[in-house]
Amino acid sequence: MTARIGVVTFPGSLDDRDTQRAIRLAGAEPVALWHKDKDLKQVDAVVLPGGFSYGDYLRAGAISRFSPVMETVIEQAKAGLPVLGICNGFQVLTEAHLLPGGMLGNDHLHFICRDQKLRVENADTAWTSDYEAGQEIFIPLKNMDGRYVADQYTLDKLEAEGRVAFRYLDFNPNGSLNDIAGITNEAGNVVGLMPHPEHAVEPLIGSGRTDGLPFFTSILKKLVNA
Repeated sequence: MTARIGVVTFPGSLDDRDTQRAIRLAGAEPVALWHKDKDLKQVDAVVLPGGFSYGDYLRAGAISRFSPVMETVIEQAKAGLPVLGICNGFQVLTEAHLLPGGMLGNDHLHFICRDQKLRVENADTAWTSDYEAGQEIFIPLKNMDGRYVADQYTLDKLEAEGRVAFRYLDFNPNGSLNDIAGITNEAGNVVGLMPHPEHAVEPLIGSGRTDGLPFFTSILKKLVNA
């Protein structure tokens, strides 16, 4: 039986179906999870997808963090459940304090949508093991509140511990400190990033590349070999 990966839908989620398709293409079984349900249906991992949950009111991800499903996600993530937050999902993870720092509006004050060059900085997490450290990839990016910020102590700690998972190359699209595009927790089971790997899983759509597919094959291999 293949791994089952849950995808949470919040009010305002946009990319939950795309994420389910990416999971299916990787060979796992996507499981739809609803924000009001605490039951994770015994999934092996969870993805918090992109979108504008609750219209980004207050702050992006601030309301979703208190959804019933997040109570269980937070508890199980702390116990080792693999969790990936994409764009709005990354924002939710910072609001839930599963990842440090926070997300602010882009420094140029505009929505941005582009294919973004990234460097893989950490290939040892549950979601990045099919990459190589130093590998350069292109992943679509689309956000309004994508500027990663943290105090200097937190930034230094992330850098020293190798917890910057992805870094923007050639162009910083939103003013993120240290060109940070994604980070991981200390255990490596929780990863968040602003770009959208689910839009780069087959040549016909998105960037025309499959640079995002290793996110989903990485977690599948980890779960199957566990």
